[in-house]
Amino acid sequence: MCGIVGFIQYNNSFDRERAIKEIQSMSKRILHRGPDHGGYWFDEENGVVFGHRRLSIVDLSAHGEQPMISSTGRYVISFNGEIYNHTDIKKQLLSEAFLTFRGYSDTEILLAAIERWGIKAALEQAVGMFAIAVWDRRDHKLTLTRDRLGEKPLYYGFNKGNFFFSSELKAMIGHSDFVPTVNRNAVAQFIQHNYIPSPHSILEGIQKLMPGTMLELIVPTKEFATRSYWSISDLATKEAIEIGEEEAINHLEQLVDKSIGQQMLADVPLGAFLSGGIDSSTVVASMQKQSKRSIKTFSIGFDEEAYNEAHHAKNVAAYLNTVHTEFYVTAKDALNVIPELQTIYDEPFADVSQIPTILLSRLSKQHVTVTLSGDGGDELFGGYSRYTNVIRIWGQMSKLPNIIRTPLSSFLKSSSPMIWGDKSKILLLAELLKSKSMEHMYLKYISHTSSMGQLVLQPSQAGIESLLSSSPLSYLDDLHKMIYMDTISYLPDDVLVKLDRASMSTSLESRIPLLDHRIVEFAWSIPTSLKINHGESKYILKKLLKKSLPQQLVDRPKMGFGVPISKWLRGPLKWWADALLDDNKIRKQGYLSPLLVRKLWSEHADGKKDWGYVLWNILMFQAWLNEYIERE
Repeated sequence: MCGIVGFIQYNNSFDRERAIKEIQSMSKRILHRGPDHGGYWFDEENGVVFGHRRLSIVDLSAHGEQPMISSTGRYVISFNGEIYNHTDIKKQLLSEAFLTFRGYSDTEILLAAIERWGIKAALEQAVGMFAIAVWDRRDHKLTLTRDRLGEKPLYYGFNKGNFFFSSELKAMIGHSDFVPTVNRNAVAQFIQHNYIPSPHSILEGIQKLMPGTMLELIVPTKEFATRSYWSISDLATKEAIEIGEEEAINHLEQLVDKSIGQQMLADVPLGAFLSGGIDSSTVVASMQKQSKRSIKTFSIGFDEEAYNEAHHAKNVAAYLNTVHTEFYVTAKDALNVIPELQTIYDEPFADVSQIPTILLSRLSKQHVTVTLSGDGGDELFGGYSRYTNVIRIWGQMSKLPNIIRTPLSSFLKSSSPMIWGDKSKILLLAELLKSKSMEHMYLKYISHTSSMGQLVLQPSQAGIESLLSSSPLSYLDDLHKMIYMDTISYLPDDVLVKLDRASMSTSLESRIPLLDHRIVEFAWSIPTSLKINHGESKYILKKLLKKSLPQQLVDRPKMGFGVPISKWLRGPLKWWADALLDDNKIRKQGYLSPLLVRKLWSEHADGKKDWGYVLWNILMFQAWLNEYIERE
């Protein structure tokens, strides 16, 4: 696991001493992603500069250091991630040609595959998570690419005439010619969704490369284009296969075991996050089945029972006989992380579970360098309760004609909170009544549309909705419409961002075996009834887990991974929030309505309404402005 940075110098003549200074400045800002080694390489004639930070996982020798040049000298690579089937790729390469390898790193093997088969064909063979930059010295072409599901981040774009790319935005800002300008359109998207949907970023002119996508830039002409080498859309348009329940469970077991077996390969200590939920328990059960010694597992707990899963994790760990470590988090522990959030998440990010994820990563790093995580199971197998909620609500509301729904929505919006009690829920209901389709209802359900109003001074022109314009939703049933929407946006832009930044902030590599694309393809191929069966979510995954755990450890209500943020904003965080929500500061910045921000904050602080999650979005944006714009 590593971090990559680079730029193409178009302005002025190339100064090698300055180029080295700039790439070192950029790389220094992502030192946490790769503390073991740093390197750089440049093509003076074309103004191309590559940087790399290395976290050594496989082949700890100097043979795995980057940027790396291919055996013929044609290609140069800066690679972040892991290719889990690199030994299989190596065998195939050796069967086709006489090759010699300096070491046994997956980077060197991937580079040989690129040289032998071409970049797209090599990616199609690769199983893994990655963000890659490849410079073709012969064709003067830069190729950027990202893994199929978006586990590893990659930003790119032109700024003041030069081209930049990096694993994190803060690296770009480390270049003296880079001028960060806030993308106002992205501000509204962030306030609405808790994150900024791809391909947008918070900085004007900079984008996120979409998962499963390649970008090719012809450097002399500045012409570039993107193309997909794998997509969820292709899976969504295929009909479900006919398969029996027992056959499906057995096949899923084979896929899970193979994925986890490959992801357990490392030359450093390895363990797993364990919440005691279905997904993480499935991962740990498979790990323990394939290991000759007890797996190391990690969990955190909270004294507030509503947020505490530690005892579930402890019971699973005891049954599977893992070496389990747990840490009970106090409010002080969590509050101490908050000042660091804007640095760890260098783009505004407001999923409150970012806090326990950081603490869990720090706990694990004390014992291991690599962890396996259970993320992705909810998106693959219909695990979120909101799926069944929206299907039920849409089924009821769609029976009402528009002539009734429209005035009813207006009435609810204008009615007194004394009539209904919790006005925020009534506002959400009013928004849902205006939905024209189930998928648009789902977008409203998962966003803060009902409370956004005039909060952002420049409303968003395109968010997740823009990704749906050419989507395969017409092919899908209601469940898979929501799964599709989450997989193309919420999964890569929230869940995976949260895990990547939290783990890498402490130089911990986190792997996600359930997102092996072979498992994803199988999950999309099976009937809906194997995902939600008579109201039971993640049906097939639970059936698989019951092969390893007794029923009482599997059948329990799903819990979130959060913190009592609403309560803290009225208590120990009140002074911090007051400073960030200062009227004069917000008015001077010009992004948000100071009057509406003050209204939300006053109502929440006084206990009249619960605006905790909306305020958390605002606070994360304000903290980000303080760190990256007003400080620069």
